[in-house]
Amino acid sequence: MRICTVPRAATQIGFNGADMGIEIERKFLIIDDGWRAAANNGRHIRQAYLASSSVSTVRIRITDETRARLTIKSGFRGFERDEFEYDVPLKDAQAMLELRQSGIIEKVRYEVMHTCMRWEVDVFEGENAGLTLAEIELDDADTELSLPSWVGSEVSGDARFQNSALAAVPFATWRTGVK
Repeated sequence: MRICTVPRAATQIGFNGADMGIEIERKFLIIDDGWRAAANNGRHIRQAYLASSSVSTVRIRITDETRARLTIKSGFRGFERDEFEYDVPLKDAQAMLELRQSGIIEKVRYEVMHTCMRWEVDVFEGENAGLTLAEIELDDADTELSLPSWVGSEVSGDARFQNSALAAVPFATWRTGVK
């Protein structure tokens, strides 16, 4: 039996001396349903962006209508960016959704283990229905990946596939690209 350890987000000391998360993420298109056999039951996510620019994004996320988090992310530096997350009361999060800049992203997120690494597979709904993406968070940007057979092209550097972009320009409105 192989024992797996799941990478945790890297941290560094922030300006105020507190731990500051560093998100190191890669994103891929899904080419078939092979991931489903190893997936958990999934969590329903609704999220929206209160602010979004090349410098930072501010996101509110509600998971399974039971938990809410406010997340602030810096712009990307390669595959890396700073990330700060805070739990917020569910009622506050529902009110914050009304303050959004653009649409609401709805998706079901599944966790899938592959070669002792946790992949997150997002099956988008609503205006982004038809899009399925796999994400993996790494401890180090140079980590070598063993790609599952159900993973297709990498889209980490394609801004169209960032959730903040999908909220503003949903997949259903794309005229060209991956469709």
